Amino acid sequence: MVIAAENFNSLSNTHSLIPHFRHSDRDPLVAASDAEELIKDKKVNLIVGMETWQEAALVADVGNRAQVPVISFAAPTIIPPLMHHDWPFLIRVASDRAAQMYCIADLVSLYTWKRVIVIYQDDGYGGDSGMLALLSEALQDVGSKIEHHLVLPRVSSLSNPSWGELEELLKLPTFQSRVFIVLQSSFSAATNLFRVAKRMGLVDRDSAWIITESITSLLESQVNHDMEGTLGIKTYYDTNSSSYAKFEKEFQTRFPEEDNSKPGIYALRAYDIMEIIAQAIRKTTNNTTDLQVLLNTVNKHMGLSGEMHLKRGVVLNTPTFRIINIVKGNKYKELNFWGPGFGFSKSLTKEKSENRTNDVGTVVWPGNLIERAPKGWAMPTVRKPLRIVVPGRTSFNAFVKVDSRNTPPYDGFCIQIFNKVRGLLDYPLPYEFHAVNGSYDDLVELVHNKTFDAGVGDFTVLAGRLDKVEFTQPYLESGLSMIVHEKNEQLTWMFIKPLTWQMWAASGAVLVILTIWFLKRPSNPEFSGPLKNQIGTATWFTFTSLFFSQREKIHNNLTRVVVIMWLFVVLILTSGYTANFSSMLTIQRLKPNLTDIEMLKRTDTKVGLDGDSFVEDYLKNVLQFNSKDIITISSEFNYTEAFRNKSISAAFLELPYAKVFMNHYCKQGYTATASTFRFGGLGFIFQKGSPIARDFTKAILQLLEDGELKSLEETWLTRNRDCPNNATSDVPQSLSVKNFMGLYVISGATSTICLLLSFTIFLKKYQQHQEAYLGNASDESVWNRTVRIARFLYNREFNVPISRAPSFVDVLELTSSQEEHVIISTPQEVEASNPEQTEGSPPHS
Repeated sequence: MVIAAENFNSLSNTHSLIPHFRHSDRDPLVAASDAEELIKDKKVNLIVGMETWQEAALVADVGNRAQVPVISFAAPTIIPPLMHHDWPFLIRVASDRAAQMYCIADLVSLYTWKRVIVIYQDDGYGGDSGMLALLSEALQDVGSKIEHHLVLPRVSSLSNPSWGELEELLKLPTFQSRVFIVLQSSFSAATNLFRVAKRMGLVDRDSAWIITESITSLLESQVNHDMEGTLGIKTYYDTNSSSYAKFEKEFQTRFPEEDNSKPGIYALRAYDIMEIIAQAIRKTTNNTTDLQVLLNTVNKHMGLSGEMHLKRGVVLNTPTFRIINIVKGNKYKELNFWGPGFGFSKSLTKEKSENRTNDVGTVVWPGNLIERAPKGWAMPTVRKPLRIVVPGRTSFNAFVKVDSRNTPPYDGFCIQIFNKVRGLLDYPLPYEFHAVNGSYDDLVELVHNKTFDAGVGDFTVLAGRLDKVEFTQPYLESGLSMIVHEKNEQLTWMFIKPLTWQMWAASGAVLVILTIWFLKRPSNPEFSGPLKNQIGTATWFTFTSLFFSQREKIHNNLTRVVVIMWLFVVLILTSGYTANFSSMLTIQRLKPNLTDIEMLKRTDTKVGLDGDSFVEDYLKNVLQFNSKDIITISSEFNYTEAFRNKSISAAFLELPYAKVFMNHYCKQGYTATASTFRFGGLGFIFQKGSPIARDFTKAILQLLEDGELKSLEETWLTRNRDCPNNATSDVPQSLSVKNFMGLYVISGATSTICLLLSFTIFLKKYQQHQEAYLGNASDESVWNRTVRIARFLYNREFNVPISRAPSFVDVLELTSSQEEHVIISTPQEVEASNPEQTEGSPPHS
């Protein structure tokens, strides 16, 4: 201000610019009192200054009453809509705090920090509430949140000059976040804050500190090695212009006591404001400052801090911030740019879209960490390892098994995954397991209330648990599966199942048989003869056409039309039957489904489940099972016993457990449904905001992509290669006699009946011939009668030896006895040919 005033006074012969300085030490009442004194006693025409909005508000009231313009370097973070009506003589020239909050949020999002701790100094008037609200909103937009507010005491309230109270404030036993954002503070308070924080180990590897412009603008003249590694935000301004070079030279000449001093943004704005005032004075006819002239000058001014635009009493500009990194004392290096419209950018010399980037540049973090970004979390150390809770009691030991007699005492599928993941991390992870007997909800709560840092085991991802803990990428899918005794489709009449009884009735083709018989009987001799032969031939023709094996010739064209249509029906019918029957034989159709679940509820059937899982609540609240029908099973080995003694008729297990159960007991008559109700899968849990959860997620995805998790699953969960790995088997089973017992019964019964009928008919003929030719053959030996009957059944004719009685050789030579035999004719033919005795006739007594 002094430089600008001296420059104006040296060039103007008609006007003079005389500044009067007062120091309020950020006390609003002192500032208001000083303003009244300056207006009344010094007759000032303009008031400039005020670092806090509380000061500016009271001074603006004084200016309104005296109609003296007030230019403030402070503005409220959230501007009331009618503010320019309340204070028409107030002009606000301040940094865009909202833009700073969004810049901080982008930094937090860039490094995937989920929890931050905000630090600000108490001004006694709640002046930082607006900044906190904006920052909280900006962080929520990027998926982060403020974990804790740390309010620094005012300098006047400190009883110990060494700032010993800060040590108590910085003790964060329950907060794991190590991302600190200093919103507003005096430089002396910030200096002591960093000194105490570094002594407590909070400015070290894996911690991150971000300071706003209220502190970075004062770095040039201060030396503080405790801030090394901190990121800062500074408003960008052009330092290459001739006007800036001239002002910088004058500034360093005027203040030689400042080592390596360079004018900051506040100095530039103060100079610009004095230049605006000087221009406004030149435009007036007297030494007074007209408000409207002043407003017009501000709205058209291009100063060292940038171009100024006035709207409703506030000077607006589109800020561009420069990210800085403090590397040594008061030395810092400038990194990339940030703007509200384009994010981070490497340069502003070209089109901004061409220079956009996803980083701020190479940062030297606290603790001289360069190779990676800090986790922003209280990372485990050898002295303070990661405390991990594991289920001490599990129903399925394949996932987690705790046995103090073994070395190591913790083993299982989940433990092996944890070991694999640790090997993929790019940093050491000291840890210690703690087995706790309790439900999985109890273990989740222990991580939520920060008793433990993480949980390793078969934790199911559920919506209610996501609000409490951070889950990793699921390593196994999960869903609800029902296990019951297997009911295979081994039905006696299975071959009938492909067609309904209506189809079987229609396939009888009675109408087709009659039509073919009627059309073919006149023209085809094969369809002539007795009526029963005609019907038999027609029926035979119709049903042999099912196999396309009919041999009868068709002479009638109408018959051919009927047969063509019938053959087309046969083609479709046999194709459909074959397809449906094949599917029944090759696909195992399981009975359990949603209908069965409804049936279980209607019939109050007992069902079993794990006692320490969420499935019990799911069955009660979602599937509406009655509590008295739910039986708790403590171990996987107790399910089979419960099935055998009829304690339960079905068991509800999550899909991974169902796979393990079926892999052990698939050959004992159990089957499992595919999971109809899906859950989030199985994963590990961490405290909310833990960056280790993200690293575990990345490692688990890598294990999934490499196939290592599949190999672990086969080793620990599905060891039995004789059983399918999936819960519901689609492997076809061998067919048994039971599947076709009905078919065999029909075929056997038909053959037996036909055989008996044929045997009866031939025996009747034999008896008739015996009575006609042999008379009463009671004196015939049993052997002779048996041989004669056997010859008759085999040759279907009476073969009687000529000169001797039947012998055993005759029985063995049934097939060759055609050479020496005579055929017995009717009695009339015998009498006509030989009235005495014919060969083969019974001997006379």
